Amino acid sequence: MAQAAFELFLRDGFEKVTLDDLAAEAGVSRSTFLRYFRSKEEAVLSVFDTHGEQVADAVRARPADEDDWTALRRGLDAVIEHYRRDPARALRTTRLVLNTPALCARQLEKQRGWWPALSHALTERSDPPQPMSLATSVKAAAALDCLNIALDHWTASDGRLDLVDLLDEAFAALTPR
Repeated sequence: MAQAAFELFLRDGFEKVTLDDLAAEAGVSRSTFLRYFRSKEEAVLSVFDTHGEQVADAVRARPADEDDWTALRRGLDAVIEHYRRDPARALRTTRLVLNTPALCARQLEKQRGWWPALSHALTERSDPPQPMSLATSVKAAAALDCLNIALDHWTASDGRLDLVDLLDEAFAALTPR
């Protein structure tokens, strides 16, 4: 159903497609479609639902002696891998999200929900674990902003620039010297 929705959004435009259109395209009733996706936005953005926990798990798995900023950067490789597996589809999805205000806003809202998981992952890496602090929350938020800015540049380049290099460059811009 998500694939059918995605293709319909690409063809007709997100704003023009209704829930009834999505259900018909997927060959299900509207109520069945809504059992799987609460909204049109969720039909596109549900693919990102697990990314926050994947990054948090990757951060927790980083070496204990690694600094937080490096752990966050390497943790984001879990998300980047999704883009590397199918760059053409990832580019189409990212473009759709960035060019659709409702999707862009909802995606940022979803990412806002990743902050606590990333902050907790950072605190759990310390020995002994430390309470969550303003600093860990700021680091988590900054890491997600680096990801978003790298994705903006990658999308603007039509995927020609290397996303890993862009993310590294974004992180380097905020690395204390």
